[in-house]
Amino acid sequence: MALDEIQMHILQEVADLHTIPEGAYNIRSNGALAGRNTTANIDIVSKPDGSGIDIHIKPGTKNESVHIPVVLSQSGLKDLVYNDFFVGEGADVVIVAGCGIHNCGNQDSQHDGVHRFFVEKNAKVKYVEKHYGEGDGTGKRILNPVTEVHLGEGSVMEMEMVQIKGVDSTVRTTHADVAAGASLVVRERLMTHGEQKAESIYVTELNGDGSRADVVSRSVAKDSSYQKFDSRITGNAACTGHTECDAIIMGNARILAVPQLEANNIDAALIHEAAIGKIAGEQIIKLMTLGLTEQEAEEQIVSGFLK
Repeated sequence: MALDEIQMHILQEVADLHTIPEGAYNIRSNGALAGRNTTANIDIVSKPDGSGIDIHIKPGTKNESVHIPVVLSQSGLKDLVYNDFFVGEGADVVIVAGCGIHNCGNQDSQHDGVHRFFVEKNAKVKYVEKHYGEGDGTGKRILNPVTEVHLGEGSVMEMEMVQIKGVDSTVRTTHADVAAGASLVVRERLMTHGEQKAESIYVTELNGDGSRADVVSRSVAKDSSYQKFDSRITGNAACTGHTECDAIIMGNARILAVPQLEANNIDAALIHEAAIGKIAGEQIIKLMTLGLTEQEAEEQIVSGFLK
């Protein structure tokens, strides 16, 4: 696998990879395959039309991981991929995705990844997706991920969605249907600055008795950036659902939170919470008495909030 210094740096940012990962991986760079490895329990196959990959995880697979990061360093490139994950019954795996864009040109660079997860009975998946952008060009860095999650009976999906730096525009759309006894947990961490725009859309259907969902976003909007958090939970059975948006607003930023609940069963228990506010002045003053400047105090508060 031949990646240059810039591409390796982006790989570190989005997947915490300093070297080639152990286990199964598929690394995509500037729209092409840069490296792939499979294991006895995890197979990765290119789709016949070249539009993406299929990842097959055997039933009962434990203590294994799959890395599928995407790196873009070519200005003006628009990349679209379709990746399907088939997680066998009783498996317990970690899937690390994410995309990083380095754009030093004057053309927009864009990656749109469509991921579908088919998680079978009693399987467990921890999914980490991190977005990152850098480069001093005038071209924008654009990411529009679409995720579909189909959770079988008794399965668990934990999703960690992170976007902290450098992405000019993003619309993240996630749809999930949750069967009896299954659980979906989403933790989103987001920060925007400058003129950046970020929209997060989560649509969750709780379709089986004992199904659960917990969708929580923590975000910081700085400068003149804009954020929208749109989370809808529908309870179609005896289920429990919770969605929450907790946001810090700074400068001339704007934030719109739209939590929605729909109960179609008398035993559906659904809760939503939303809070948007500025950093409390007393928090900054307290840190400044310890020797920090006002800017350093703000940065420390923001960093702690997004952990």
